[in-house]
Amino acid sequence: MSSKVSAKLYDSVVWPIRMLVLMWGIALIQEFTPLSFIRLGVYPGEIWGLKGVFFMPLVHGDLGHILSNTAPFFVLTTMIMFFYRKVAWASFLMIYLLSGFAVWMTGFAPLIFGQSSFHVGASGVIYGLAAFVFWTGLFRRNLKSIALALIVGFYYGSMIWGILPGQEGISWQGHLLGGVAGIFAAFWFKDRIEEDEQPKKYSWEEEEETSSLEEGSYFLDRDIFKKTKEERERERLERKDSSDWFSSNTWD
Repeated sequence: MSSKVSAKLYDSVVWPIRMLVLMWGIALIQEFTPLSFIRLGVYPGEIWGLKGVFFMPLVHGDLGHILSNTAPFFVLTTMIMFFYRKVAWASFLMIYLLSGFAVWMTGFAPLIFGQSSFHVGASGVIYGLAAFVFWTGLFRRNLKSIALALIVGFYYGSMIWGILPGQEGISWQGHLLGGVAGIFAAFWFKDRIEEDEQPKKYSWEEEEETSSLEEGSYFLDRDIFKKTKEERERERLERKDSSDWFSSNTWD
């Protein structure tokens, strides 16, 4: 592995690891002390519940909850940081904030999303990251993005069942709206192509293009469009004068 790739990989894993250290620190404090941070989660429809937009992904219900989120959060965040560096931070923050805010908005539609309660955990962000990678492949449709979409679809395709309502103790609202946030981010950044996604021009194509320019025939003089109007008018008058000179003289 080259030093450049190693440095890129290191940069890609540092942030997810730091985030997970923070999450696990909070979870362990809750587990082994009387403290609870559940009230830092999103509480839909209430102004004081908006703070959860920033803290919801960091707080988990118990150790089993954070354990189930650790691997997919690390893998998907690292994948985006490594393969989509141009939009990695912007897309992560968009998914992080939009997923939490969308959950908060569900408080204004209780008939659809059910009664309000505290929502905690990184699951919404995870669903957003998975949706981002998958839909980026559909929007960009280049080899790399399609391959990554297939990998995510294969390993995390079963996550789709998590968006179905009626599962006790699971924030299906967070899963569903996190996925929607990921699709939106994928669409928003679909034209921010990475360098390795640019279509390559092979050497034989460049040689063919060069040879056609050098050997091709042209209907008009190649310099004709570079001449000014005055230059073309002057040439026309010179040709006219020359023609008049020949027509006005006789030869014995």
